[in-house]
Amino acid sequence: MSGGVDSSVAAALLAQQGHEVIGLSMQLYDQSGRNGQTFGTCCTIDDLHDARRVAARIGFPHYIVNFEEQFTETVVSDFVREYAAGRTPIPCVHCNGDLKFATLVERAAGFDAAFVATGHYARVERDDSTSRYRLLRGMDPGKDQSYFLFTLTQAQLAHAMFPIGNLDKTAVREYARDLGLSVADKRDSHEICFVPDGDHTAFLARQGVGRQEGEIRNPAGAVIGRHDGVQRFTVGQRKGLGVSSRIPLYVVGIDAKENAITVGPRAALDRHTLTASGVTWIAGAPPARGNRGTAQIRHRHKEAAATIDPIGSDRVSITFDAPQAAIAPGQALVMYAGDEVLGGGWIDS
Repeated sequence: MSGGVDSSVAAALLAQQGHEVIGLSMQLYDQSGRNGQTFGTCCTIDDLHDARRVAARIGFPHYIVNFEEQFTETVVSDFVREYAAGRTPIPCVHCNGDLKFATLVERAAGFDAAFVATGHYARVERDDSTSRYRLLRGMDPGKDQSYFLFTLTQAQLAHAMFPIGNLDKTAVREYARDLGLSVADKRDSHEICFVPDGDHTAFLARQGVGRQEGEIRNPAGAVIGRHDGVQRFTVGQRKGLGVSSRIPLYVVGIDAKENAITVGPRAALDRHTLTASGVTWIAGAPPARGNRGTAQIRHRHKEAAATIDPIGSDRVSITFDAPQAAIAPGQALVMYAGDEVLGGGWIDS
């Protein structure tokens, strides 16, 4: 329970259906503020209190579990390493899959609980013909969060429930109002919780990733400017490049080893292919080479038709039917067959 309306309604629905519900909220950082860490509109002490008030209103026990160390190791440290390496991380995937589910399924066993339920807009179904579990998009296309859950294993999906996956946001808020929940109109959180002001460069500096001057090059390799750190850039970025040009320029490449940034025109961002590693397949094994489906290269990217070619068990090559703009190494690639998540991984090139 994050303290938001989605997880609150998920808990309420389960209680209404007759399940025995136990509420768990994750404490992700030192709430005393002694270490100087500040969070945004997610994971604050107020959010934890909101979750507890909802539990009291509905009538089930609520506990706060300390995940400070795991959060730092699994999410924050990876974020710092990836940016320092010239990649563009997406910490919410690590938080949702590698931290929440991986850890909470184990915690659930300690409570003798059969399932872990969350407020994600996603669905899970069991395929009786194969006895495997399928991860599906949420019914509300504007709120679908299956993209963040591609790392879930069959064992985790067997214990997963997404009670609001068949609802849209309007219905969720209306349900919360009908129950008199104080979080019914609480606004959603969109920023990275540990970078609430959106200034990831300043955050990285506090984590020890300092300025390191390097070259800005054009696609032909000619030096056209200087920069003060690859962590300040991401593929597709247009603003803040520090070079003048008669045409708009975009970051089209980042080379952390050479500490160089390549910029070029908008057309230079288009790519037909990519490779990804660290791939996990929801079914537990990759599909056949040449499998047709769709692929999503970032959360707000519209899925695009593609050919999926697994390389071994944990890598994949994707060939898009039409070129895609700003494919950023470090971002999550998620593959679909219709509404079903096939798997996902981390974009390399």
